[in-house]
Amino acid sequence: MSTISRKNFLRTAALASASGMFTRAFNADAQQHHSNAPHAAFCHGVASGDPLPTSVVLWTRITPEPDAFPGSGRGPDVPVRWEIARDLDFSSVVASGDTVATSASDHTVHVDPFTLEPDTLYFYRFHALGQVSPIGRTRTAPAANADVEQLRIAVCSCANWESGYFSAYRDLAERAQAGLIDIAIHVGDYIYEYERGKMAGKLGAVRAHQPPWETVSLADYRLRYGTYRTDPDLQAAHAAVPWVVTWDDHEIADNAYRDGAKNHQPHEGDYSLRRRNAMQAYFEWQPLRAGNPSEGGHLYRRLNFGQLAELVMLDLRSYRASYGDIRWLTGTNAPDVMGGEQFAWLERQIATSTASWRLVGNSVMLAKLELVAVPHEVRTALQEMIGHDVRTPVMSDQWDGYTSDRERLLSMLSSLDSRTVFFTGDIHSEWGNEIVHNDAVVAAEMVCTSVSAMNVDDYLFLPEFNPLSTTAQQHIMQANNHVKHVQLDAHGYCIATITKNWVEMAWLRVANKADPQSAVTVAAQMRYDGHTLHP
Repeated sequence: MSTISRKNFLRTAALASASGMFTRAFNADAQQHHSNAPHAAFCHGVASGDPLPTSVVLWTRITPEPDAFPGSGRGPDVPVRWEIARDLDFSSVVASGDTVATSASDHTVHVDPFTLEPDTLYFYRFHALGQVSPIGRTRTAPAANADVEQLRIAVCSCANWESGYFSAYRDLAERAQAGLIDIAIHVGDYIYEYERGKMAGKLGAVRAHQPPWETVSLADYRLRYGTYRTDPDLQAAHAAVPWVVTWDDHEIADNAYRDGAKNHQPHEGDYSLRRRNAMQAYFEWQPLRAGNPSEGGHLYRRLNFGQLAELVMLDLRSYRASYGDIRWLTGTNAPDVMGGEQFAWLERQIATSTASWRLVGNSVMLAKLELVAVPHEVRTALQEMIGHDVRTPVMSDQWDGYTSDRERLLSMLSSLDSRTVFFTGDIHSEWGNEIVHNDAVVAAEMVCTSVSAMNVDDYLFLPEFNPLSTTAQQHIMQANNHVKHVQLDAHGYCIATITKNWVEMAWLRVANKADPQSAVTVAAQMRYDGHTLHP
């Protein structure tokens, strides 16, 4: 976050430049510490998240014994020391303490120090079993009354381990280390629950995840997260910048709702138990400050970034009472997508916000989508990408399937100014949308494509940017005037730059997800000034 202080800006730039060296510095240090170690204690990296002006959640996992892999339930309790410093050499440690990694939490560790300074760059590390963790880089949020000039947010979603490498995360890490990204938000499908080989796409499985079967038990979900967190690019992205996360459906099962999921079958046991397992593993493996809904808490929450922006993160899976298709298959009105308590909370946050911009982390697309004119093959691919039942006329697993809740939300937004931006994932494609209510723009929506999960070209077994996809994009924009940008085949992530006067949206694309060293470049940009979304 950049404030009006030139001195702070120059100091931040210098530290950001220095932080680009922390990975190399750690690698040399790690070789020294690990050379005589029986096993690597910190093989899942470090992470930080949910920044506040005085704190940020710090995370790591300890491997207590050589065969104590995630979900194994093996290994003794391990004492862990943590440190936070202003410099890479840790010559200026500002906070430290001790905790314990236990099998009850899969030997994951969460630290929330609450002794830090606002809008300050910090470095952190952990000590356990005679070893030192990688060094993480994080930053606290500005003070509530701070006059913040700029906030840069990376937005990502939909990372399928088997269907491609995580070059998008590598690029995110590099830009964050260079001081070009302040926070990263993940809006869902951090993992995929499928058995090995399913939904890998036209490339086939470029690498095999663990376990090989569909995740159902607590041990299954823990091992799947543990597999993901061995990826060097994902580790680098977590170590470079604080993350703010929410889930969509694949963290539990495809098209999950409160009491079931499309991808949960009777032979897989009690759904409520599977849901508790998935949620527990998520809270263990993510650097977040929230309460587990399966234990009476809630994932939705708010973070402030001075007077510039308020960020609310929604949970659109825990409270919806049924799959949206029921509205269309039975002719009855579907239950709401958010639940009454969360909706009332959101109304209070939005109505009382005094920030220049209201930002919403939102897992499924809010903009209406008319697909009648789109070629059948592409329409089917879009529907299948989000696990949608093709018998229904709308994208019913998205907000389109919950029309009464959507109308209520847009009516609320229309009573305010139009300085609201939604950050969305799920649909494995790029979208820049104006959110329109009663012929007036009430907000904008930036939808990031998938990090690696199958896109339209993958489903159609066609090259990227093929004529069928290109034609479909033209039809979509002609039939949906509020859609100002769409790209159906690319993989990557987004960066939103928020200033007092506008929000600039940039879509970054991975050249080849089958190449772990693939280039990533900015491919499209748009700007929202609070009235219109335009190039």
